[in-house]
Amino acid sequence: MKYKIQGEPMPVVICELEANEAVITESGSMSWMSPNMKMETSSNGGIGKMFGRAISGENIFQNKYTAQGSKGMIAFASSFPGSIRAYNIEPGREIIVQKSGFLASDTGVSLSVFFRKKLGVGLFGGEGFIMQKISGNGTAFIEIDGSAVEYDLAVGEQLIVDTGYIAAMDATCSMDIKSVPGIKNMLFGGEGVFNTVVTGPGHVILQSMPVSSLLNSIVLPKSGD
Repeated sequence: MKYKIQGEPMPVVICELEANEAVITESGSMSWMSPNMKMETSSNGGIGKMFGRAISGENIFQNKYTAQGSKGMIAFASSFPGSIRAYNIEPGREIIVQKSGFLASDTGVSLSVFFRKKLGVGLFGGEGFIMQKISGNGTAFIEIDGSAVEYDLAVGEQLIVDTGYIAAMDATCSMDIKSVPGIKNMLFGGEGVFNTVVTGPGHVILQSMPVSSLLNSIVLPKSGD
């Protein structure tokens, strides 16, 4: 598969496929394609995979697009201002990405749910505690909200991040949840109850404007104003 990523702040990845080559994507992510691309919708892994995708913010079904008879073209556009990044995935080089960050990939790539800590904390700790793990073999495309800021963490080096600001990281990094110290800080500090502690080694990509933060910053006018 050949590809090119074009445009900002609303980028699109355009994939050129050889005959019979295929890509998988989130349901509803296709933007445009050549007429010889055949779509097939499936659970892509059964009930367990469907449940994991649902928890991690993806649709329970995925679409597979195959170039039939000759070379084909298909494009996937970002759903939010930011950027699209391509990752080469292989055994030992898995990545963890934000909830709903997966855009498309080769068919050899698989998607599963990733909890930062325990299931209960993941469900009630707030946006960003449930993420996605991308593994397998092939190229995967992910979405990043806003501008990307990147760090390479050494062994044992740590970074404290507000929830929702982690776009992606190497699976070699470890994550834990740290509560904001002090009841007063939790209630009136405006930074929420939990932060995430990322520990190296590995590459980390942070994003400047998570969708959740944008939505929280929008104040609807009161009736009559």
